[in-house]
Amino acid sequence: MIKIQIYPVTMLQTNCCYLVDEATGKAAVSDPGERSVALEAQIEKDGGKLEYVLLTHGHYDHICYAKQLADKYGAKVVTGKNNDRFLSDVYLNGTKRHGLPFVPFSADIVLEDGEKFLLGETEITYLYTPGHTSGCGIFLFDEIMIAGDLIFRDSYGRTDLPSGDDYEMARSLKRVKELDGDYTIIPGHGPLTSLSHERRFNPLMGRL
Repeated sequence: MIKIQIYPVTMLQTNCCYLVDEATGKAAVSDPGERSVALEAQIEKDGGKLEYVLLTHGHYDHICYAKQLADKYGAKVVTGKNNDRFLSDVYLNGTKRHGLPFVPFSADIVLEDGEKFLLGETEITYLYTPGHTSGCGIFLFDEIMIAGDLIFRDSYGRTDLPSGDDYEMARSLKRVKELDGDYTIIPGHGPLTSLSHERRFNPLMGRL
């Protein structure tokens, strides 16, 4: 089982998640778009056992502190195969457009759709879910979904940025809708929701 704390970062209030496997104390952070002093203090308090930095997709508000955080604790940057190019392309990740300082980097671990890995004793599954960008993916564990900008409460990610695609968004939401069971969804921004709620009330998912 994984214990989760959320640290909103950047002006866009990205939900940066701190994940700790309760059996081993091994930890991961998802989507660190900016440094959080409070998050780093908690990592230090827990012994600094950061194993992974997980990236759902490659926009600046999700990746801009990923490499620095990974290097500080000797962690590995993990993302999907189709997202890795966003980490080195300042046009795709939006840093050029917003005039942000950024040093391109690459992931240490690049995942295929459906690939699984362990954080301590907890198995995490990666699913490729393009639409918001061509590199988007989600992480599933313990009936939790770290959804990035695929799903928001009663909404879904915009598709008008580079590599976004309406058709792919609909396909990805349909795939998630058809997952077995229910999940607590931690979106990239905003309040938590659930898959059961989104199946009923999400304006696009409900039509699929």
